Amino acid sequence: MTAEGGPVIPATPPLTERQEARRRRILHSSARLASRGGFDAVQMREVAESSSVALGTLYRYFPSKIHLLVATMQDQLQHMHTTLRKRPPGGDSAADRVAETLMRAFRALQREPHLADAMVRALTFADRSVSPEVDTVSRQTTAIILDAMGIEDPTPEQLSAVRVIEHTWHSALITWLSGRASIAQVKIDIETVCRLIELTEPTPPEGGSRRR
Repeated sequence: MTAEGGPVIPATPPLTERQEARRRRILHSSARLASRGGFDAVQMREVAESSSVALGTLYRYFPSKIHLLVATMQDQLQHMHTTLRKRPPGGDSAADRVAETLMRAFRALQREPHLADAMVRALTFADRSVSPEVDTVSRQTTAIILDAMGIEDPTPEQLSAVRVIEHTWHSALITWLSGRASIAQVKIDIETVCRLIELTEPTPPEGGSRRR
């Protein structure tokens, strides 16, 4: 028990090299099936067969299809983040860099619309049992935005702006996937919300310059 009286949850041991390889096969199979047919195409039995694991083993890694697809989104965001770090945005301002970053991420998802739809639907359907995985997706998105801003120690106001930007990006993705918004409209919305960053920049000392 903790000092507050709650149960002590043991830390999850790190995966072995073999377990990590198995997990990567599962995520690759999930992404491949989703890319072909969207959310409904990801069936746990087929994922197990295509990744050469027993169905029971698959459920030990991912208790449900929602857990699996949210983990697939984690994996996709991690790949995006790695790519963005290798080729960072080149805008002059933090707002410009974040807008460019999010549009690059959006276009990457645009190239795989069925996969994007499956992952977004999983996030939408996720209940409390998937909260840790959903929180990881949010933290990854936050890290991508803060990297683009060039900030390691954000203020509470900057973190608030980042959350609003995340919500707008997610909403724009949903409206585009449902056919209710064009790419041009998404770009305008992203560029508009990124202007919040300028409003949250720390006020420079008198006679100083605004920090970028």
